[in-house]
Amino acid sequence: MTRVSLSRLPGERVRAVDGGTDREVPVSDLPAYVTAREAEAPRWVWDDTARWYPSLLAAGVRVQRCHDLRLGHHLLRRAPAVDGRLLAGEESEHWDRLGPSARSDPALFSIDDTAEHLRADLEDARQLAAVAASPEATRLELLLAAESSGALVAAEMTFAGVPWRLDVHERLLTDLLGPRPLRGTRPQKLQALAAEVRGAFDAPGLNPDSRPELLAALRRAGLEVTDTRASSLRALEHPGIGALLRYKQLAHLFSTNGWAWIDEWVSGGRFRPSYQPAGSSTGRWSSNGGGALSFPLQVRPAAVADDGWQFVVADVAQLEPRVLAGMSGDRALARSARGADLYQGMVDDGAVASRTDAKLGLLGAMYGATSGASGRMVADLTRRYPAAFGLVEEAARAGEQGQVVRTLLGRGSPDLGDAWDRDADDPPADPDSQARLRRAYGRFTRNFVVQGTGAEWALCWIADLRNRLWRLGATGTLTSRPHLVFFLHDEVVVHTPAALAEAVAAQAAEAAATAAGLLFRDLSIDFPLNVSIVRSYADAGKPGLTAEPVAPGASRPQT
Repeated sequence: MTRVSLSRLPGERVRAVDGGTDREVPVSDLPAYVTAREAEAPRWVWDDTARWYPSLLAAGVRVQRCHDLRLGHHLLRRAPAVDGRLLAGEESEHWDRLGPSARSDPALFSIDDTAEHLRADLEDARQLAAVAASPEATRLELLLAAESSGALVAAEMTFAGVPWRLDVHERLLTDLLGPRPLRGTRPQKLQALAAEVRGAFDAPGLNPDSRPELLAALRRAGLEVTDTRASSLRALEHPGIGALLRYKQLAHLFSTNGWAWIDEWVSGGRFRPSYQPAGSSTGRWSSNGGGALSFPLQVRPAAVADDGWQFVVADVAQLEPRVLAGMSGDRALARSARGADLYQGMVDDGAVASRTDAKLGLLGAMYGATSGASGRMVADLTRRYPAAFGLVEEAARAGEQGQVVRTLLGRGSPDLGDAWDRDADDPPADPDSQARLRRAYGRFTRNFVVQGTGAEWALCWIADLRNRLWRLGATGTLTSRPHLVFFLHDEVVVHTPAALAEAVAAQAAEAAATAAGLLFRDLSIDFPLNVSIVRSYADAGKPGLTAEPVAPGASRPQT
């Protein structure tokens, strides 16, 4: 496959290295150049997809594949199966420091410094050499391709946006909070609740948004409390607790998804959040802004598909336990995973007495439960599923010994030294503190191998689904065809013409099967989807709107 690397040059120019050809392209001509070359489906190589792709999308250009050098560099630098010395060379120290583009970054090509003009072709050659020299080259190639496809998906979702009804959102806010307040003031109903809280705790000057002031007021009222979390407050008995909990709930809505959020993140009838692929050490995404990965139930009614369009909402049932079965090669757990409900499958296979026991045991194994009901179930299930439970135990022991662990495709965990750096300037000196830190790191590595591999499966899923949706649309631009508008770990939302909704649901299931086949070639693992076809995102999962889990080739009930 042809690789075309693009590097920024001073003076609104781009350096394009295409096979043996090295040429300069004016920035204004870049969309036409990419369009012409895209006919041969090359792999575009650039420093950061978030810097290059948005302007191409705005010009109506979609690319099929790319290689994101920033994501690739950081992934390979930490991968245990890669010789990091092969990544060293001209400008490599700048690649080490290169961070993700943020929404507030200046416009593309506007900064004339070294980091803005890195040679993509040089870094690409180093990464290719590092992968080729690795004994895990095939897996790393798949991981790099999936990671870069995820970056394309992230840019396309920001560009397309989630259809958003401002009138619905503002009506929700008005009903819950009162009319839109002046900047810097509380809404009417929130202010009334604040007054009620002050009266209940006999604290006329209390600012309920201030944790120290609130703690002091609670203690003056005779309440023994060490924090102001809602779960802690609910355990207290006092006439003012109800009003305080209601205040905290509405204050959170006001601060996170209120009118200021609308002004910043909703434009043109679309919510346009900023995603950060591989924003966490496991490879899971985070958000650069807009709260894309935390979609409050209270405002979901504002996410409404366009007229004549629908949302297809698909999520994977019990993703991480299924991933654990596949990556460990545990055939007994894989047998339990056949069908829609892995936990019930464990019951049907006679491993446990109840679905609750199954869930407690598996989650306990993945998160390191050693006591209580989860701890007892882990001990019993280890004998039933030795390969699966042995895998996470081995990862935990490696972490406690300060060793790095890896996902199925080769992403490496942060080492124990990084954990020390996060917690203090220096490692703890006393043995007890060091032992506690090692145990904590062991719990992290125990979950890292499963959560990280789950993230890899999800990347393969959305990468394949992205291309399937493009082909399903047949003609037209990205937003005139079925397209992804939301992704959260194990859930996707597709905005589609209503006539194609059933076909989209089927393609989502086929893509899930493809992802399973790519990662778990030696063991068949089911990844059934729960699918809803709805006008409003708030209706996803409601009875009557959610179909039975969809598997490849299965017929799907009408909704």
